[in-house]
Amino acid sequence: MAGHWLGLEPGWPQGGGGRIGTHDSPRVCAWVVPQDTLSFLTWSHFPVARPWVPCISRRTFHVFNSLEEPKSDQSSYFSAHSPRAEGFAVSISQRSLRASLSGLDRQTQMTKLPAGRLPRGTVLGALLGRVLCLRLSPDDRVVAVCAGNRVLMLDLESRSTLAELDGHHGPVTAAEFCAQQTHILISASEDRSFKVWDHRVGSLIHSSSVLTASPLLSLLVDPRSQQLVAGCTDGQLWIFSLVEGHHYRCVTHVDLRKKRESFSTRRAESKPEGGQPPSTKAPETGEETEVALPVLSLAACDCGFLSETGSCLWIGSSAGLLIFNLASFELEGVLHYKDFWSLSIQVAGSCAVASRTGGREALCLLTSMFGNETALVEVDPAALLRSQQRPRRGPDLSVLPSSCVSPTSPLYLGLKEKRTKPATQKQVAARSVVKDHPLVFHNKIQSSGYTAAPCATMFSPKTNFKNDGKRASKCKNNYRRKEYPLESPPPSKLGKRLAVARDQAALLCIQCSAGDGQRLACGLANHLSLVCNADLTGTPAVLSGHDGAVGSVCWSHDGRWVLSASQDGTLRVWSMRGPEPLLRLGKDMFPKPVQSAQFYYIDAFILSSSGPEVQLLKHHIDTSKDDLRRYRQKSWCTPVCRLLTADVVDITSLSAVNDFHSYLVLAAGRNRTLEIFDLNVGCSAAVITGAHSRPVYQICQNKGSSFATQQSQAYNLFATAATGDGIKLWDLRTLRCERRFEGHPNRGYPCGIAFSPCGRFVACGAEDRHAYVYETSSSTFSRRLAGHTSTVTAVAFSPAAAQAAVPTHVLVDDPLLACHHQNRCRGSERFRDTEYLALFILLSSCTSKRLSCALL
Repeated sequence: MAGHWLGLEPGWPQGGGGRIGTHDSPRVCAWVVPQDTLSFLTWSHFPVARPWVPCISRRTFHVFNSLEEPKSDQSSYFSAHSPRAEGFAVSISQRSLRASLSGLDRQTQMTKLPAGRLPRGTVLGALLGRVLCLRLSPDDRVVAVCAGNRVLMLDLESRSTLAELDGHHGPVTAAEFCAQQTHILISASEDRSFKVWDHRVGSLIHSSSVLTASPLLSLLVDPRSQQLVAGCTDGQLWIFSLVEGHHYRCVTHVDLRKKRESFSTRRAESKPEGGQPPSTKAPETGEETEVALPVLSLAACDCGFLSETGSCLWIGSSAGLLIFNLASFELEGVLHYKDFWSLSIQVAGSCAVASRTGGREALCLLTSMFGNETALVEVDPAALLRSQQRPRRGPDLSVLPSSCVSPTSPLYLGLKEKRTKPATQKQVAARSVVKDHPLVFHNKIQSSGYTAAPCATMFSPKTNFKNDGKRASKCKNNYRRKEYPLESPPPSKLGKRLAVARDQAALLCIQCSAGDGQRLACGLANHLSLVCNADLTGTPAVLSGHDGAVGSVCWSHDGRWVLSASQDGTLRVWSMRGPEPLLRLGKDMFPKPVQSAQFYYIDAFILSSSGPEVQLLKHHIDTSKDDLRRYRQKSWCTPVCRLLTADVVDITSLSAVNDFHSYLVLAAGRNRTLEIFDLNVGCSAAVITGAHSRPVYQICQNKGSSFATQQSQAYNLFATAATGDGIKLWDLRTLRCERRFEGHPNRGYPCGIAFSPCGRFVACGAEDRHAYVYETSSSTFSRRLAGHTSTVTAVAFSPAAAQAAVPTHVLVDDPLLACHHQNRCRGSERFRDTEYLALFILLSSCTSKRLSCALL
């Protein structure tokens, strides 16, 4: 076999020039196989930490040195099979200089890799059948031989068969050992399913259902994310969770062809204007033929520079190499074979990829599907991703401000009016004047009875408002100002429910009071808003006045006001002292119905979205009473600025931080874009196109709370949700999707999302009458809360830590309010040792009208 190095040029544009590989061009070595031989590459691991590259021909096993120029006498070979046999499978040890290989002569042999002399082999088994795959265990003591419909476990020391794993209904095509549990073996077969075995006892642990219509070709166990990835011949990827207790449940299903089209669309949109750089593709001779993407091999990819928490993998297909992100389930890079004019292999028949140990480069070994050629490609994934990622334009974004408010900023108006003015001379003189004091009787005087309540009441609506808008001192002492427990577990079981509506009105939104988390505000489809206690005790107070469904409610930072927005096009501010609104904003202020509204900049402004506009409103709330002019509104609101979206499309969701000063406002449009506005500058700062496959119906930021301490970088995380496209976790610093959650059914109805105060959990509703809780470090859900009878439409967490004496509860919706709790106490120390838990609220569907409460 003779070969030579090929210098290749990339066929995609790259900013700033440069190459993809670590050298001037990617290093590609091609060996031409003689006509009377046939090469096979059916393994997915070879030791690139050492310079040897294995290759199997018809009767010989060749090992090449990848660090030297290929020569005709470069390879060391081992020939021990019968002349009629065709080498078909090989597995290389990562720990020792040994290789296990098998041929169609039904023999499996162990050989030593060259170390200055020819390799020698030892027969481990004979008459095993047709072997499609071999895998050495992590400790190099056992080899798994996929022979026909069974998997044979052979001991390397005693050369005996330890176990025979029989259960597949088709030839076994791939097998993988679990790195953390070496006694666990996972096998995939042409029967379109995978099985999990305990090869020490020879028992079956788990058997999956039929996954797809095409056979499974490859497997990969990622120890970092604890996920199993299975690839099919039709270009489908199936990802399963290997976390204990998850029972190998499916995390997501990916179509590589659609992902590649989406990746090409994003790259086309991010190309700079003014023309494209010249391409070095080979000239096209005719119409381009669409090539399928069978998953020939899977291998780990070292992309620590791309994400600190996520994992990536190499996908080797017949058309090219793909870099796939296991956290966001998106393609990060695509390398097509046809983009290199010097590479004669346009369609690969087999592929093997591995990363260099301690280095950034990766080696890919290819064989042609139609010719007799083998090529070795060296790729630098960091350079590949830099050449294909969309360029980052504009300043770095952060929720936490890095500079003072500009004098030209719209926010400067709010700070200017908040400054206290010095007292005048008349005010000082008035304070010094001695005033008459009222006469006080220290003895009890019997009342005349005129102030007593009447015996009968003609009309008494159930408002249940407090006189002073403040909690009693007894209630204040129940909540201790202690830090939110960062290691608290998610909610587990149902504890309490509360009916909030007698008709079939749905609960559309819910939010806890920002200060202490002791009250809840709910918006209903029957034009009403409710305020109730967080522990689901007492009767909810009713806020009536809207003529449409209340789709948004928001508490002020101090907990004194409630802001509600309705589909009738009005916005109202309510006080906890009475049932009448203190501020009404109608259609004269908003040209279109208000989709989202909230307090902003620590209650200095009201932020709203109406049509394609983001409006910043300066408000003043007057709580003085005048019985003669009770119908005259003393509160006022004036617009400060209005910002239009980039494409002038209607805004579907709006989000901003109110707990501390922040300049950034996030908006989602109907054209599936996300736009970030910087109100310190008064313009748009960044636009993310194609954020979801459908319009985003909710944006949720990691706002934390005054009871929890998070790292400053954690506040830059935010989540978006779209029907049928799951939940995406984004980072403002990179404007990239860092993780994706798809374990909950959400195909046609908006289901709300919320961050926990500690930032560790993301909760969401679902259409299967459950609420799901995800950890931000995992792509699969941690808890699945039951108890509802319809779709869960909104969720929320309490910002306050639970009390030590009486634990707070977590809330969920349905026609009732239910409470999930999990007490952790020991005997007489029940109240002292009860862990500080958090309030978590989940709401239920369009036909549901109850809330439920769950304790963490």
